[in-house]
Amino acid sequence: MGGGGGAHSPFDIFESFFGSGGFGGGGSSRGRRQRQGDDVVHSLKVSLEDLYNGTTKTLSLSRNALCSKCRGKGSKSGASGTCYGCHGTGMKVTTRQIGLGMFQQMQHICPDCRGSGEVISERDKCPHCRGNKVNKEKKVLEVHVEKGMRHEQKITFQGQADEAPDTVTGDIVFVLQLKEHPKFKRKVDDLEMEHTISLTEALCGFQFELTHLDGRHLLIKSNPGEVIKPGQCKAINDEGMPQHGRPFIKGQLYIRFKVEFPVHGALSPEQCGTIETILPSRSGKKLSDMEIDNCEETTLHDVNMEYEDRRRKMQQHREAYDEDDEDDDEPSMQRVQCAQQ
Repeated sequence: MGGGGGAHSPFDIFESFFGSGGFGGGGSSRGRRQRQGDDVVHSLKVSLEDLYNGTTKTLSLSRNALCSKCRGKGSKSGASGTCYGCHGTGMKVTTRQIGLGMFQQMQHICPDCRGSGEVISERDKCPHCRGNKVNKEKKVLEVHVEKGMRHEQKITFQGQADEAPDTVTGDIVFVLQLKEHPKFKRKVDDLEMEHTISLTEALCGFQFELTHLDGRHLLIKSNPGEVIKPGQCKAINDEGMPQHGRPFIKGQLYIRFKVEFPVHGALSPEQCGTIETILPSRSGKKLSDMEIDNCEETTLHDVNMEYEDRRRKMQQHREAYDEDDEDDDEPSMQRVQCAQQ
């Protein structure tokens, strides 16, 4: 009969699926599929100055590397035998009885070959790694922290983690951890800070020197005749954080002003009178003696609103708890009334 090639035997079909090693993965090590090695993750603490200016940190790490003498074989001859304890699977199964007619099977790494499925005779072990196939080595890495990088951003060194036979080496990953700065707070590509000025500076003007994250000295001053209100924010363009990948583009620097008022009793009646002649007149109308006599006099006192908020919340919880108790008592009261009827 005409046609394209002869019929394939069942063994050819299985070979196309499983390779020349046959069933059970018992073929040569060259046909064995490599597993993916684990990544090694390290935290790297950085300051806000590091992220603003960029920096390079040199770190020394210890890792497993394939033995250079035996090239990860573990033996002088390059050969190894099948572990009799696990029959080359690298795993052992143990069975234990947990009840009448009930058994439990547990799988664990073979202690004889430590999961490799292979054993090497003492005489054939590589003298350099003693049959372990890997040796400890020191590795020095230069971690380049680029301008504008962010908290928890990752810097990856591909294929630099622990090496192992028949394994694709994983990565070393550094995760940036930003330390808190005493002056600035980062918000995306912007910087925020607080600055306290006196009441005189808020009314009559101020100027101060600010040392930036790169060591530059900035002169910050108010506009002539400008009054700064407590909590007011001002912004300076292009003095925030540099954008990652575009370091010449920067965000804004926000300054929130806190106004420090004179302490109680710091102003004498004469000083108050002098200030009143300069400032705008009072907004409220002046009460007559008759209107004052018709009013009940009150006394203002200082209060901690955070404490008051906590007290009110506790009171609400207590009232809600009492209402739940009342609702639980109502059915029992109704039953008592029905019984009396």
